[in-house]
Amino acid sequence: MARNRKYQSAAIRFGPALKAFLLCLLIGGSGVGYVWQKNQIDRLGRQMKQRELRLTDLESQNEKLKKQLATMRNAPWLERRIGIKELNLGLAAPEQSQIWRLPEPLRDGAKPSPERQYAAQDGRPTGP
Repeated sequence: MARNRKYQSAAIRFGPALKAFLLCLLIGGSGVGYVWQKNQIDRLGRQMKQRELRLTDLESQNEKLKKQLATMRNAPWLERRIGIKELNLGLAAPEQSQIWRLPEPLRDGAKPSPERQYAAQDGRPTGP
């Protein structure tokens, strides 16, 4: 004899509804995830574009400042700017005899020892 629906267990009655709910949740979650991911990609693309524009601006500003520095290091520009000739300060470029050129000292570890020089000249291997 067939049983009546009234006597069926709750799991059997709510099983199809639970499956439909989970399927809708999966589809809806996938859709929301897709839209969120597309939004993130769009936002990151805009940030990249802004930073590329900022980099281009900074590079052009850097080139402009390099040119300005080269101009400011120019002796005629310095003479005009400081007003050396206008103020009659008696300043002039130093003569070659007044310039001392000092050699740069070697670091302590870079000084070769006389023994190693002799060994290197002799052709024998050096070291312990």
